[in-house]
Amino acid sequence: MRRSASLQRLLIYGLSGPIIALNVWLLSALFTYFKHPVTILSIAAILAFLLNYPVKFFKRARVSHTQAVIIVLLITLTLFVVVGLTLVPMLIDQSIQLLEKIPDWITASQRNLEQFEILAKQRRLPLNLNIVTQQINANIQNMLQQLATGAVGFAGTLLTGIINFVLVIVLAFYMLIYGDRVWYGLVSLLPSKIRVPLTKSLILNFQNFFLSQLLLGLFMVVCLTPIFLVMRVPFALLFAIVIGISELIPFIGATLGIGLVTVLVLLQNWWLAVQVAIAAIVMQQIKDNLLGPRLLGEVIGLNPIWIFVAILMGFEIAGLLGTLVAVPIAGTIKGTFDAMKISNPANFVSPFNITDDFPVDQD
Repeated sequence: MRRSASLQRLLIYGLSGPIIALNVWLLSALFTYFKHPVTILSIAAILAFLLNYPVKFFKRARVSHTQAVIIVLLITLTLFVVVGLTLVPMLIDQSIQLLEKIPDWITASQRNLEQFEILAKQRRLPLNLNIVTQQINANIQNMLQQLATGAVGFAGTLLTGIINFVLVIVLAFYMLIYGDRVWYGLVSLLPSKIRVPLTKSLILNFQNFFLSQLLLGLFMVVCLTPIFLVMRVPFALLFAIVIGISELIPFIGATLGIGLVTVLVLLQNWWLAVQVAIAAIVMQQIKDNLLGPRLLGEVIGLNPIWIFVAILMGFEIAGLLGTLVAVPIAGTIKGTFDAMKISNPANFVSPFNITDDFPVDQD
């Protein structure tokens, strides 16, 4: 009996790897085929999750649900228009200037590296940076060419972006109105032991997670912008927003954003790059150690290794969108299984929290 049980466990463990790999490949192929609708639906769902908080606030003021949704969407659209008319043109202008400055920065950094190499040879240090500089220059020039090629179709890209934005807003509106009914219809086929923990875990890991990441990213932008301006960092607002947006990618996003900005500043001034890195890391530590635990708490509850694995798998399946949703999906799965062990079926709560709780049949 013991031998058969051990063989059974060995068979299960041996087949789990290929099955997981096959599922990852299948999800990647499906996402590639349905990339556009899946992306639109995912962004609309995330937006609906975030807007659900102000909808609840207006409903407490004895406003009907439909009226609360309309008010929140009008306020959201107003904010988008204000940002689009003020901040976006400034960012586009700084991005164009940055692309124009990068070749000059490359030339200046190459001269600095040559002087550093001469100094190393004078001190009889075996240092040859020619291959490194050539590789860096080739990669940067390739990136600039790709950006220039993409700029040719900017008008078409802008039109597509506007159409996608309208689709996201419309879908988010209908999700806020009818999302609870759709969700209940999807999970009603599951036993109550699964659908109740799944819904509660989804609320915790998606709504709270994305709201927390958004606030943390906004904190980095608000704090780093004046710091960079005082330090006279070129393109201070653009670099601060790059670091803030990178915060949306959990676990490794901040490091990637700070590293990218540091490298760009390093092309111009190595001492300024050191100051930028120190300032950004200090603010990151304040965010991670003071604000992060208060906002996130135990939202995810995953080991950092599994977070990293989830991000890699999410990127492999769905690229940037996969990296954004991989961690809350993994947290939802873990939270569901954890809650199933201890939870008792109660009233069903929709993740959109639109109407009163749906009764759940006791299985």
